[in-house]
Amino acid sequence: MRYPTVLFDLDGTLIDSGAIILASFRHATQTVLRREIPDAELAGLVGGSNIHDQMRAIDAAQVEELVRVYREHNEPLHDELEAFEGIEHVLAELKREGRRLGIVTAKRRKTVELAFAVLPLERYFDVVVTSDLTERHKPHPEPVLTALERLGADRSDAAFVGDSPYDVAAGKAAGVFTVAVAWGNIHPLENLAEADVLVETPAQLLEIL
Repeated sequence: MRYPTVLFDLDGTLIDSGAIILASFRHATQTVLRREIPDAELAGLVGGSNIHDQMRAIDAAQVEELVRVYREHNEPLHDELEAFEGIEHVLAELKREGRRLGIVTAKRRKTVELAFAVLPLERYFDVVVTSDLTERHKPHPEPVLTALERLGADRSDAAFVGDSPYDVAAGKAAGVFTVAVAWGNIHPLENLAEADVLVETPAQLLEIL
């Protein structure tokens, strides 16, 4: 096999959560700041760092209130989550082949568990690196390197699959093969140009890995 270790981003890569993330960003900014921020600007924050840093980029003076209102709106929406079509087959096939799999996400552990309660994906993964496990976050390589360390894996044997430029940058900085996916519906494809490869479908992802 080409890559015995495969790491995945969560939002926009495994689970179709872009719409609920943007809806919660809109709700929080409209409620707390009383103003409209273009979706493209909000989407540009998704996938990098953690929710506190994302809100700090919007309004540094009201971070805690923005985060509180965002989470209050966002957490119940996890009941509606779905995995992208074909993703569970990919995970099952990679696991069947004996790969070691991990998740590297900007979400905190509590929020990841909300997703796992709805979608039976956790069983495929040997490690889950959340934002509360590292001091620095994507696009810094620390989360990717933490996953590799916990798996006892070498970067030369690993690939990182994600839908955002933050995933690509983190993977590049960590020295792993980077795969960008085109189905996330959060980031424009032109923002993923630095990836080693861009795949259009989960079936193509299996071929690449």
